Amino acid sequence: MRDLAVALDVGTRKICTIVAEVRPDDIFVVGVGIEPSAGMKKGIVNDMGALTAAISASVHKAEKSSGFDIARAFVSVAGSHIASVNSRGAVGIAGQRGVNLDDVDKAMESARAIAIPHNREVLHVVPRSYSLDGQERVRSPIGMHGFRLEVEAHIITASSTSVANLEQSVEAAGVAVDRFILNPLASGDAVLTEQEREMGVVVIDIGGGTTDMAIFIEGTVWHTAVIPVGGDLITNDVTHWMHVPFDVAEAVKVHHGHALQKAVDPLETFLVEPFGEGMPIEVQRNAMAEIMEMRVAEMFDMVKKEIKRSGYDGMLRAGAVITGGCAQLEGLKEVASRELGFPVRIAKPERLTGMADALRAPSYSTSVGLLRMGLSMETAAVGTRVSSVPGKSIPSPNISKVIGGLFKRLLPDGDG
Repeated sequence: MRDLAVALDVGTRKICTIVAEVRPDDIFVVGVGIEPSAGMKKGIVNDMGALTAAISASVHKAEKSSGFDIARAFVSVAGSHIASVNSRGAVGIAGQRGVNLDDVDKAMESARAIAIPHNREVLHVVPRSYSLDGQERVRSPIGMHGFRLEVEAHIITASSTSVANLEQSVEAAGVAVDRFILNPLASGDAVLTEQEREMGVVVIDIGGGTTDMAIFIEGTVWHTAVIPVGGDLITNDVTHWMHVPFDVAEAVKVHHGHALQKAVDPLETFLVEPFGEGMPIEVQRNAMAEIMEMRVAEMFDMVKKEIKRSGYDGMLRAGAVITGGCAQLEGLKEVASRELGFPVRIAKPERLTGMADALRAPSYSTSVGLLRMGLSMETAAVGTRVSSVPGKSIPSPNISKVIGGLFKRLLPDGDG
């Protein structure tokens, strides 16, 4: 008998469904379904029928490989419609008792009570730090004595229309959404070390359609952003330069691409068949690398500007952790370090066991992170877990009971 979690990562390039047992020391994968995406562009639904079909195919593969019927899942969300703002909330503490969870909840509700447009909704409310009677940077106020508790929270909002379209696509595939989780939060959960979270780090998840960012300082999230460019932009450059179909350009990028021109032998060539040609033509890899380097440098310049806009550029002592499908492009790490001006490492999910071979790559960081964050939500839902047996559906907790689990997971006490 196992307690299982389900992640559904809906991306621009791929759909990944994972069924797994999330254990203290690892994630034991019992089923995986990976399917090319359709109906998504830059993280936004543009063809609901095509997206539903792709999700259905991914879920079916996961069900077949795991032996379980999937009824609910934690679902990724990204796109240029994502926005964030910081807010403060406060609550008075009655009598001489210590601060309890109810006080923290009330302070969070106060922080959440901000005016947002009617066409937007709150996706996450993440506590950054607390203050108690003027004492700043309190990490966990529970049990402490004081008269006024304040919280500074990071509030992430999304377009209600975009979220509704994604939810409808998922539900049309027969899967209920337990919770939408922002891509870079999930990726950060999968690839960051506690030391990086403490010292200050930016997670950069480069997918096909978007580049998703989250800045972690003192153990929690301080800033999030989604830049509407990704690896597909590089592929489009190759398409125009070589006059080849997009899928051919993508294959060329994966097998022959390099983001650092000086690292490529000027004499190295490969063959490709362009539009309208009967015979393959010879292409200089060095010349293609020049084009790719310019585009990659431009993408990281956009990332650098967003980091500066956040105001936290001087606090990232651990530098950047890059993940996502495009992170596998050769030379990208060197260009990123040069453009950003601080240390960079490429990350992939770790501590995976079971049917996990296909998931040990940067492109699956979000997928795995959804499981980890889902675990924190599920463990907070007392009495809602039911062990699953093969052939039965996998239950998940009522989301109204587990929001506190997400808060605890993201509290700045470093236990995320």
